[in-house]
Amino acid sequence: MDSITVYSTYTSARLVYVLDWLLVETLQLKYRLVSDLKAVDTGKIFISYGKNLPQAISIPDCGLLNETGIKEQEVTISNWNSVPILFPNGSDYTLPFDIFSAIFFLLSRYEEYYAFNPDKHGRYPAMQSVLYQHELLERPIVDEWILEFYHLLGAQGVAATLKPFSYRPSYDIDIAFSFRHKSLVRTAGAFAKDLMKGRYANVSERLAVLLHRKTDPYDCFSWLKETHQQFGWRPLYFMLVSLRTTDFDKNIAPLHPAMQQLIRDLGTDGDIGLHPSYYSSKQAAFQEEKSVLEKISGQKILNSRQHYIRMTLPDTYRKLMLHGISEDWSMGYGAHLGFRAGTGRAFFWYDLERERKCSLRIYPFCFMDSTARFEEGLSAEAAFKRLDMMKQHLLRTSSSLVTVFHNFSLGSEAGWENWRKEYLSFLKEMSATVKALP
Repeated sequence: MDSITVYSTYTSARLVYVLDWLLVETLQLKYRLVSDLKAVDTGKIFISYGKNLPQAISIPDCGLLNETGIKEQEVTISNWNSVPILFPNGSDYTLPFDIFSAIFFLLSRYEEYYAFNPDKHGRYPAMQSVLYQHELLERPIVDEWILEFYHLLGAQGVAATLKPFSYRPSYDIDIAFSFRHKSLVRTAGAFAKDLMKGRYANVSERLAVLLHRKTDPYDCFSWLKETHQQFGWRPLYFMLVSLRTTDFDKNIAPLHPAMQQLIRDLGTDGDIGLHPSYYSSKQAAFQEEKSVLEKISGQKILNSRQHYIRMTLPDTYRKLMLHGISEDWSMGYGAHLGFRAGTGRAFFWYDLERERKCSLRIYPFCFMDSTARFEEGLSAEAAFKRLDMMKQHLLRTSSSLVTVFHNFSLGSEAGWENWRKEYLSFLKEMSATVKALP
């Protein structure tokens, strides 16, 4: 592992956080951070942060990493090698922008600590973000900066290394079955509602499923397992195991034998994670749901993704850590496709209010099937074209891709025609792509 010295007039938790992620984790370099220029061996290439030194890779300092607390930042946009950049500086530094502050601003989700108008689910809206406002949401610009910086280091003789592109399929099991395994009360109520509204096709289909003449339209689980085995993927399944039925929590009861069997079956195909119920942030339900899922699955639950992507910083992430969750997969938007933190790469969460790097590992996603169809209004073909564009960016920058699908989009539910076919082609292509990587 090659090493490099970083000179800065100060040391801060924010600066160390960025250097650890960028230099050590991402570029696989060792580094030494010094604040005395006399400690720098000027005979070797080094990074100078905040001072334009001719013998160094000089990076401007906008001051963000030497601050504490949260104040609204003035974020401007420019370009570097055809890549959009944040916090530009027009002077003659090697880099024309403060790459360290730009990375920190996006990874820490700094702007989400500002006052904002939440959407109907209490979420931070993508439309209020810098990346959305500059039409950059579907470009992993942090990864693009990293690639340019990697080439710059190489040109200076610094042997950095980028890990190869990776892909992880994931699934949110909000409602495992459309018709089967529901209580008599729920089934009778659904029949009555369909009859009152004249939805006779629904009545006929429900009867056929309940009489075992037809497969439940949400049941694609055997197909998923076979497909993963065929192409060599190990997926993540996030299970909603709410013990209470609400307008937003309609899964089969976790104590139902069929639901327990499904969880165990999925655990042989991939890893099981928790999909906390919609109201778990306001009730003492989180630990209860986690304990139930651990007991059924026989797995220690370390992974979580927020139902409806309902999360508020810093409260949601602190709660996850309090309950023993070490990996969160909620870093994306429920209403927009794209890169919420500007990257496909995983990173540790930085608690801005407490000014410290935390043990919670964040895995971003950029594509969700329900978002593509219901929020963006895309057909299956158009949705996968958008996904392919984002995948190409991630592939070029040696980043990581995480997708989110639901079992209902890959079954036989009306309105989801062609989604299974497109997804099968996508998984096949992804398998060939990853195998062809050096």
